[in-house]
Amino acid sequence: MAIKVLSALDAAKTQFYHFKAIIIAGMGLFTDSYDLFCIPVVMRMLGRIYYPEIHRTIDQRKWFEVPSVIASTMIGVALMGTVIGQLVFGRLGDLGGRCHVYGVSLIMMVVGSIGCGFSFSVLTPMVFVTLGFFRFLLGVGIGGDYPLSATIMSEFASKRTRGTFIAGVFSMQGFGILLSSLITMIVCYIFRGFSDNLRTVSKPPESETTAPVPPESDLAWRIILVIGAIPAAMTYHWRMKMPETARFTVLVEKNTLKASKDMEKVMNNPLSQIREDIETMNTPNTHAALSNTYPFFSQEFFQRHGRELIAAAVNWFLVDIVFYSLNLFQYHAFKLKMIPKSHMNIYDDALQIAKFQAIVAISATIPGYFLAVYMIDYVGRVEIQANGFFFMAVSLFTIAFVNKSTWGSEPESDSGIGFMILYGLTFFFANFGPNTTTFIVPAELFPARFRATCHGVSGAAGKVGAIIGSVGFLWACRDPPNGLGVSHTLRVMGLVCVLGFFVTYFLTRETMGRSLEENENVDEFIGVCFIRFWPHKVWAKRFDETIVNDRLHLSLSNAM
Repeated sequence: MAIKVLSALDAAKTQFYHFKAIIIAGMGLFTDSYDLFCIPVVMRMLGRIYYPEIHRTIDQRKWFEVPSVIASTMIGVALMGTVIGQLVFGRLGDLGGRCHVYGVSLIMMVVGSIGCGFSFSVLTPMVFVTLGFFRFLLGVGIGGDYPLSATIMSEFASKRTRGTFIAGVFSMQGFGILLSSLITMIVCYIFRGFSDNLRTVSKPPESETTAPVPPESDLAWRIILVIGAIPAAMTYHWRMKMPETARFTVLVEKNTLKASKDMEKVMNNPLSQIREDIETMNTPNTHAALSNTYPFFSQEFFQRHGRELIAAAVNWFLVDIVFYSLNLFQYHAFKLKMIPKSHMNIYDDALQIAKFQAIVAISATIPGYFLAVYMIDYVGRVEIQANGFFFMAVSLFTIAFVNKSTWGSEPESDSGIGFMILYGLTFFFANFGPNTTTFIVPAELFPARFRATCHGVSGAAGKVGAIIGSVGFLWACRDPPNGLGVSHTLRVMGLVCVLGFFVTYFLTRETMGRSLEENENVDEFIGVCFIRFWPHKVWAKRFDETIVNDRLHLSLSNAM
């Protein structure tokens, strides 16, 4: 079967609309990373504002900290919201259309971001309760945006540049990370210039039981959070104007005429070139392709797509365990270069964290995204993902070997700039590797009527891994017997990457250079039982040789 409008999409040249779609679809990922990387700074400021007590019996490094239970909850509720959003909006995107619910997820993100900044109360517990509620709402909106953005971009792109465009959407995370650091630095610089009584408390007088906190600082962290809603809100108009994807309209709604009219608005092809002929649509092959009706999570679904769904979910689960743990490890990686917070005022303390985040973003995170965008349609998803897992494991094992400190104490000697370079390389290979490819592959493997759902299931598994990584890292990095210690925790993270390498190699199917309809077909040789193994290639080669020999014998027989 060759449906004209889908063939036109697969063969389309890169147009202005593709870049516009990257910006529109990428704003959800932008907001996600903005929130993820500004919340450590915000929690640092909240500790100074709402927990200013001076405890002379404990180490000064542990002063002004939000209790670990509250800090973990603030991270966890957003991730739980993301899990729910991915599952719910992914399914809704397959039932009612991608663009019908696309604006809803955006509204939830904007309302959640603004609500986080308006978490007002005279009671400290209520501030965190309202902040947690709006972070959950924000998470639901972000979660809904993952499967919808990936699916929309995959269904609009040509098969030649599909990976590049989906990776371009995901790379908006890098700019969200950078902007969160820049906004934090700008806000802190401004408030520092207009604040009085900005003294440190490294040697407080005996009569002083609480550290002085400028009252206007309670506004600073709110501004940082609210600004994250602005870029997403700016794309609302264009999201509402986006037509439904042609693949959903043709393959799910069975309305080729509407799909042709919608694509005429965004492509340079006139309607006469992409509108289907009645004779073409009435062929038996076309009817067979459009009448594939096995239900989601049925036995036939698992026979056809079970391996791909499990591989996509497991890979995303594994990489997020490591990726979110790395975010928490950032303080440990840079603490020798940081001034203790008791020696700094609230704004300078936030500034130094934002500066280190910006350095990592510029030197490792964004280059990793850019290289993935450039190479994804040349090298392939499986090779980039497997190599990314491999080099992440090497970097983590090396960091564990050179690490000389525990989580709660200063090291005996400085590990040097090499330690920070290794940390940056881990982020680089995460983004030029599984952190990007796990977003791409689920949007390419599954039939149109299950595509957003399967992407949502895979992403939800990833965010469960993020919860495990975030909470587990805080527990595991503590010194024995309360935890494993930093070095052993890094080795465990390295082993997780090794497992990801094998799952990628043995279970993940390459999608580069094929149309979405070709990718959803089951390979005749899938390997040994459930595994995409090297005999697959051997048997496929023998199968091809058998076909060639049979054709040769047939041609010789006809000649005789």
